[in-house]
Amino acid sequence: MNVRPLLALMLFISTPSCGRPAREVGITEPESPVHLLRRIELPNVSGRIDHLALDTVGGRLFVAEYGNGSVDEVDLASGNVIGRITGLREPQGVAWLPRQKEIAVASGDGSLRFYRAADRRQVAQVNLQDDADDERVDPRSGDLVVGHGSGGLAIVDPTAHRVIRELKLRAHPEAFATIGSRVFINVPNAHSIVIGDLDRGEVLRSLGTGELSANFPMAADEQQSRIAVAYRFPARIVVLDASTAATLLSASACGDADDIYFDDNRLLLICGEGAVELIDMAPRHDPILIRTRRGARTGLVDPDRKRLYVAVPARDGPAEIWELSIDSGRTPPRS
Repeated sequence: MNVRPLLALMLFISTPSCGRPAREVGITEPESPVHLLRRIELPNVSGRIDHLALDTVGGRLFVAEYGNGSVDEVDLASGNVIGRITGLREPQGVAWLPRQKEIAVASGDGSLRFYRAADRRQVAQVNLQDDADDERVDPRSGDLVVGHGSGGLAIVDPTAHRVIRELKLRAHPEAFATIGSRVFINVPNAHSIVIGDLDRGEVLRSLGTGELSANFPMAADEQQSRIAVAYRFPARIVVLDASTAATLLSASACGDADDIYFDDNRLLLICGEGAVELIDMAPRHDPILIRTRRGARTGLVDPDRKRLYVAVPARDGPAEIWELSIDSGRTPPRS
């Protein structure tokens, strides 16, 4: 069923709000909760960098280089690029498939290509209309979920390399997140957040975003049953109860956000204005803004090692991956 537009709008208006400005700290300052460990150069990479994927066991980071038409494989032990997949058209999503030991790359031409990790040789391709974008591995089944085209999520068997189910949408999906069989999907061109069932391939309900628009990044906290969504116009972050869709937090945020992650009871927001913002879910704590480099709007969090990887495009210097440590302690309270 669909939520009535008025009810959906009320969910976003009659909610707790946090309007505190972020406290800016330098990335090298001792009081910063995020510390720069190293910069890993991505040689001969130009243009926009999109999503990242991590092989935690092998210690490898995969980088979708949209503007360069390539995917780099970074060895985190040495801090070097050890391989590159080339000849891609606008690679956007990348996923590591641990069971198959393959890399899945979704590109703007609608292709979903699978590469053997041992030698980066292509082993299969699935065609998904156009604009194959964000990817997630369903932790329950190992199936690959890919947003694509003018409106759909494809559920792909990564062993057989074939689409086994589709969830149809009204417009192109951006980021999405799963909690069990439920999937929460940003559909900015339809001004909505769609809740669906992956197992049945059905839309359950749709929440209008009201006066907020350009909802691109999303993250799920399965343990606490909550969903975080960042908007670009105006720049704002909203946290929803995943069961009731009630708003738990609504706060201003840094601009041009493209990735967001839960880190215990904090949110890490990566913004293209050139910043990482940490927002504590406890209202007595100040948000903290750490400057990076303009255009660096995508990244990935390794929660086990407390690492944040930020993709920095080539502007006044080479393209890089910034590896940052994340303090596990609480953000200092407002004095």
